[in-house]
Amino acid sequence: MKRIFLFLVAVIAIHATANAQELFERLDTSKVYEVELVEIMTTGAKSITPVAHDNLSKEAIIRSSYGTDIPTALALTPSIIATNETGVGIGATSIRLRGTDATRINVTINGVAMNNPDSHSVYWYDTPDLISSVGTVQVQRGAGVSTNGTGAFGGSVAMTTDALTTDFGGSASLSYGSYNTNKQALHLSSGLIKDHWVVDARLTHIGSDGYIDRGSTDLKSYMLQAGYYGSNTKVKLLSFGGVAKTYLTYNGVSREDMALYGRRYHDSGQYETSDGPYVLADGTHVDYYDDQTDNYLQLNNQLVVNHRFNHQWQLNATLFYTYGYGYYNQYKEDAWLAGYTNLTTDVEEADLIRHKKMRNHLGGLNAAATYNTSSLDLTFGGSWSYYTCPHWGTLSWVDGMDRDAVGGRWYDNDVMKQDANIFARADWSIYRGAEDELHLFGDVQYRYVHYKAWGTNDNAIWGDEGVTMQPIDVDEKYNFLNPRVGLSYINGRHSLFASAAIAHREPTRSDFTDRHMFASDDSYPKPERLTDIEVGYTYKSPRLTLGVNLYYMLYRNQLVATGMVNDGDDALNTNVDKSFRRGVELAASWQTTKWLTLSANATLSENKILDYVDQLKDSPTFGQNLGTMTISYSPSVMGAVMADFHIAGFDALWRTQYVGKQYFTNNETEALSLDGYCVTNVDLGYTLTTKAEQRVRFGLRIENLFSTLYESNGYGYSYMWDGERYDEAFYFPQAPINFLANVTINF
Repeated sequence: MKRIFLFLVAVIAIHATANAQELFERLDTSKVYEVELVEIMTTGAKSITPVAHDNLSKEAIIRSSYGTDIPTALALTPSIIATNETGVGIGATSIRLRGTDATRINVTINGVAMNNPDSHSVYWYDTPDLISSVGTVQVQRGAGVSTNGTGAFGGSVAMTTDALTTDFGGSASLSYGSYNTNKQALHLSSGLIKDHWVVDARLTHIGSDGYIDRGSTDLKSYMLQAGYYGSNTKVKLLSFGGVAKTYLTYNGVSREDMALYGRRYHDSGQYETSDGPYVLADGTHVDYYDDQTDNYLQLNNQLVVNHRFNHQWQLNATLFYTYGYGYYNQYKEDAWLAGYTNLTTDVEEADLIRHKKMRNHLGGLNAAATYNTSSLDLTFGGSWSYYTCPHWGTLSWVDGMDRDAVGGRWYDNDVMKQDANIFARADWSIYRGAEDELHLFGDVQYRYVHYKAWGTNDNAIWGDEGVTMQPIDVDEKYNFLNPRVGLSYINGRHSLFASAAIAHREPTRSDFTDRHMFASDDSYPKPERLTDIEVGYTYKSPRLTLGVNLYYMLYRNQLVATGMVNDGDDALNTNVDKSFRRGVELAASWQTTKWLTLSANATLSENKILDYVDQLKDSPTFGQNLGTMTISYSPSVMGAVMADFHIAGFDALWRTQYVGKQYFTNNETEALSLDGYCVTNVDLGYTLTTKAEQRVRFGLRIENLFSTLYESNGYGYSYMWDGERYDEAFYFPQAPINFLANVTINF
């Protein structure tokens, strides 16, 4: 049934494209047009949709396009925390929403999922400066509406690329700041060609030395768009991506090492050498392997078709293909050679340089049809994608061995994943009076997932017969039904909504492959189930907006972080039987004058596991029922206050954010926690407009204005050794006050 449905949608899309020429009409070029983006609204919520959501303004997007990654902009919305490994907001960045990590936050652009199908993560540095090409950003909190890709367990981020313009023009942007952070970008648009064609292109380079020692980032990216527009049919081809090279900083730093060597220290790539230029506290001479890097190429391609049959019916279809290839270079000191099965040697330990590689292909089709009348909006559609990704490892050097003796692969495995869904969504205006209206919302999605992984993993297993590489043999199929229902009521300045949703999510690759590192048995992880209930109220007048949202998220078999990470910095998660997140989100905005707006938001929450039984085999509390425990990485308090000032071309944004205490593990261990922090950032700008309507914007971003000493993220775990307990914790310190200046010329 699913294949027939998707085939019919594809036929309709091809037929619409083939007959588009008959429907094209000349655009009236005597007027100034902005050619409308082929927007994919199937993953977005409307103002009346009973879902907690916020739309990021275009001004906020522009302010965040100096060179920092998209999480910096997303953190402007309620309940979101941005984290960063290099300390300056560039490189390895991520977000958490309502305490859930990035693998549970669904991200789409033009309706195409950006989460890696295998790890479920979004690696923002693989698409550098994407924010400069984004037109709209919507953050949905909770289960949200039906989307493509992995399930939304904390929320979702729906983005569209920016609209094309009919006028020839472009921009040039330069940024420079602390720690040699820099950006150079050039954007050109052809304007309307022969009444129908538009071509748009952007090239960007972003670099930084990072606050963390050797935390360098070198990112090169492009965006190319070509659109063909008629009165009823729009076709758009776009390609974006880039090449990323970042120094590996994901191992963090302990508080003990920070006290000895400073907050910028980390030991990735470090090795002992008699004539090393650096000396540790105990007098040991060390040096660093300067190519301890993550290297990745990603190319995203989309063909988007939008056809309007009449005033009521419209069809959207997107064909997409993403290619990725990447590898780590890692220096490993005193590596145990028995764990590298491609070597034949009697030597037990030696220094070596290894490479962990992957190559992935993701292709598929999204399609949706919409039907609109004055009282009913109906959307139905679906998506299908196919993903493959081999993983393998090689060695380029082993101390004391000839190069010819280190060939071959020390692990080799492959992944296949099919992901398909069909959905139907309706928004029915069941009552419209002179001053009020009532809407009923319904959304149901069926999702099918087939995940298969086979081969050998990069983990060495010690057994009675010696050392072997961990075998991988996963072949799991999931059938998920995700219903949503809600009501929204609007009466003048007041609006109220209530909704209930059920969502499901499959485990990630590391949930399967690295479970043996902490689990006491050989069982597979279970899929998660979420029941999300939300009630929200908003008051909106011309100058004052107030909002409150109550949420109760009840989980079954939630995969919560243990505080441990694998060799690639992926969090190791374990299922807990029953858990919940519940809280209140508050928001207020007051336009005090034409030139000053004050706003604030806060989230107060409880995030608990019920009857938590510690199943980590090396944990000091293994097998114990610890009762009700706080879920890891889930602050009970977070909030922000903002002041937005703008007058006569000058603008300024003051933002102070507070994030409460977070535990790394689920047994509330003080030694394994992240202290709460309060940090202030300021954005200053001045826009100069010439007589020719050209604009020059000068900007200055001041991060961490008061030089707060804080860490945005970390990890840690406890274990027993020789009858003694050990707590290991590692942190990612953020830079003290730092600056980033920008000038952008629009022509």
